[in-house]
Amino acid sequence: MRAIHPVDLLPPGKTAKIPHASLLSPVFNRLHPSPETLLLILSLVIGGVTGAGVVTFHYLIHLIHALMLEDFMGVISSSGSWTLACIPTLGGVVIGLMRWRFRDFGPNMSSLIAATRGLQELSPLKPITKMVAASVSLGTGASLGPEAPSVEIGANFGMLLAQVLQLSPERQRLLLGAGAAAGLSAGFNAPIAGVFFALEVVLGSTFATSSVSVVLLAAVVSALVAQICLGSQPAFAVPVYDVRSPLELPFYMGLGLLASIVSLVYTEAIQLAERCFQGKVPGFGWLGQLPRPIHPIIGGACVGLVALVLPQVLGVGYETVQAMLQDVEFSLPLLLELLFVKLAVTAISLGSGLVGGIFAPAMFLGASLGSAYGIFLTMVPALGDHVAGPPAYAMVGMAAVLAGSARAPLTAILLMFELTRDYRIVLPLMAAVGLSVWLVECVNRRSQAHSLNLQQMGVDVAVNEPLKAREQLQDWEDALGDRIVTELISCQLPIDEEQDGDEPVLAMANAHLPENVKPLSETKSAV
Repeated sequence: MRAIHPVDLLPPGKTAKIPHASLLSPVFNRLHPSPETLLLILSLVIGGVTGAGVVTFHYLIHLIHALMLEDFMGVISSSGSWTLACIPTLGGVVIGLMRWRFRDFGPNMSSLIAATRGLQELSPLKPITKMVAASVSLGTGASLGPEAPSVEIGANFGMLLAQVLQLSPERQRLLLGAGAAAGLSAGFNAPIAGVFFALEVVLGSTFATSSVSVVLLAAVVSALVAQICLGSQPAFAVPVYDVRSPLELPFYMGLGLLASIVSLVYTEAIQLAERCFQGKVPGFGWLGQLPRPIHPIIGGACVGLVALVLPQVLGVGYETVQAMLQDVEFSLPLLLELLFVKLAVTAISLGSGLVGGIFAPAMFLGASLGSAYGIFLTMVPALGDHVAGPPAYAMVGMAAVLAGSARAPLTAILLMFELTRDYRIVLPLMAAVGLSVWLVECVNRRSQAHSLNLQQMGVDVAVNEPLKAREQLQDWEDALGDRIVTELISCQLPIDEEQDGDEPVLAMANAHLPENVKPLSETKSAV
């Protein structure tokens, strides 16, 4: 049996920091609330604060957008149309200065999840810094979305509460999931999708039935706050879905196939852009030699130059998506051009260090693909009168590309349903999403690459997957229970001083064994 270091284990000699004694702990101890009552109260607090944070984030984006792309652009536009490229470049300058000043913008979701499992030391939380950086990036036209910062606003606050109250790792992870659900719920005005996002992605297979109520309450309160401040209307106004024929379902399956290809290309493009800016791609080594604060300036300049030709790629892109859903006339060549250019610009934005998420760009790509696919079907003489219009395929394409990119099919289906609020689209939606995700999984089955937006948001799917060491200890798990193996993997792996090489050995700590299990002497694996 070979012991393998799990990802992001703390180096030897270091342990995760334990928060200082909380001032609130004596208060709760005196009130003696049950653990379930305390978690429900905390979920209400997380939902309310996250909702307020997301509302502030959205107002900040609109404020910066108005100042830069309306007021400032109105002053400099007299010099020529080329001045449009100055706005994203200026945003990159601000982000570069922030990266030079703060070095990093705080832990991502992957780091937060790892910290709750004792696998990684938690770096200082900086939700305000990341929120401001994302507002500047999106407000000045970076080709990204607002969902990642929205999720991290809630996740950071949930983790902060868990630290202040000195809760157990399991409850820390539960509050982390509640915060993530609240962030997505308020960010998209989609509480159901927010709940499933937390259960499907953040908590994974670790949640219990009692966890659902905590996540539900946080998502509902957060969505309520966002609806009061931002309005309750759906993100997109869609036309009535036209069901022409049940035989149309295979065409949606074809769209799912194309969506899986776009998702895979999207994944590779983002990873390629990140490697380019790290100097790991031949011909781009010079980028890796530049100071990191220079990268956002390069990314912003690239976005600005492309926007001179295709201004639709600027920013979140919801206006363009709305036009596609309203059947505004787009030519087939223009839709394909928007598809490939938006994909490239989003990859450059992320790789250069601009801040934002990629749910929104994925939906832009899906809408472009679906609209182009629908236009192509209407051009076929035998199909023109038997298929729905391009907006229907645009809606399905949005969910299929999002699901294939994020590997979160339930979240994608429910998110699209809540955004459109049209139940009749669910059947073709499920068919296309299911095929898209299945094909992506088949292609990546042997690959170490993980989902796009989840990585960007910091949600690394590997954190929720069994580790190799856990798989190799399956016999131990069956005999001694899940808790022992979990503690085994979470503990620090000592190095045998008498053994040659740097490979780790595995030690079993008797302190973690239940009382009814006979303690074992320290056992070292044969390597």
